[in-house]
Amino acid sequence: MSISYDRPRVLDGLAQTQAAVPEAFALGRKLAPGVDRIYLVAAGSANRAMLGITYWLEHYSPGIEVRRYFPAEFMAIDPPRLDGRTLVLLASKSGTTPETVAAAQFLKDKPCQVVAFSQYADKPLAQAVPQHFIVGDTSESFIAMFMLMQALVGGIMTEKEGWPLGDKLLASLDALPGAIADAAEQNEARAAADAALYAKDRNFYHVASGPGFTTAYVFGVCILMEMLWLHSYPIEAAEFFHGPFEIVDRSTPLILITGEDPSRPLMERVSSFCDTYAERVMKYDSRDFAMKGIAPEIRPIVAPYILQSALKRLSVHLSVLHNQPLTTRRYMWKVAY
Repeated sequence: MSISYDRPRVLDGLAQTQAAVPEAFALGRKLAPGVDRIYLVAAGSANRAMLGITYWLEHYSPGIEVRRYFPAEFMAIDPPRLDGRTLVLLASKSGTTPETVAAAQFLKDKPCQVVAFSQYADKPLAQAVPQHFIVGDTSESFIAMFMLMQALVGGIMTEKEGWPLGDKLLASLDALPGAIADAAEQNEARAAADAALYAKDRNFYHVASGPGFTTAYVFGVCILMEMLWLHSYPIEAAEFFHGPFEIVDRSTPLILITGEDPSRPLMERVSSFCDTYAERVMKYDSRDFAMKGIAPEIRPIVAPYILQSALKRLSVHLSVLHNQPLTTRRYMWKVAY
């Protein structure tokens, strides 16, 4: 089982996405005059990338309505505002997620505009929608789809509402692949040490606030729970003191994920509590990473992906110590569900 970080492979795998970022931004600008609301629809890690995008739309936009759905719930709700001024973004890593493909079919009879994001052009999702972006064969599809979705939404905000950070967003997204590779390499020694320290633990709690919950969920659920079968629970910092903090004691393994967005004080409060009442705490703060090429104003937007890249190295080392490849599944793609 290979454990080394393959920087060239990561950067090569994201090259197609980098090249498409300006195109996604341009499409956003083109669609902007006809968009009053954006509905983001996906399952798994793609849905959590949409969580961060939703956060920044709510933070910056005075007039664009934004909602995020899981595909099955989206179809069950059948929102009545799926009109010609609604843009729906669909995303699926494989392009075959049954519920997401079904949502694409569901939307064919609706007057709304639809854009999809996936890895492969020859899969059902891309073939079911009028417009799509393909990120290609990359080990970082979660980050790749974020880059294109954020670029498109950034283009809409720029054109429709005069958002002043459009150019800085484009330049920063172009620099993001290098910045995530730097973060992974910077965290290598710490990841190995933490993996050894926590190798026998089967329960982890991940606390984050705002867009940082993207990382808490994707690392905690989509990697540790799904791939390593660990009991791994993400907690919103805003909810931490309304019940979850009662599980904290000196033996509780905690991962605290702190970004640079307006919700940062919520995590600082959690961190302060853990300094007093917990001992087994891994703190990950985006301010500890240089993020070369990322504009200061855009750092808060991409921070969850910098931290995700760093934490992913911890999962690789845990995988080796558990003798369980990250490709291992018990049910997914193997049984009827």
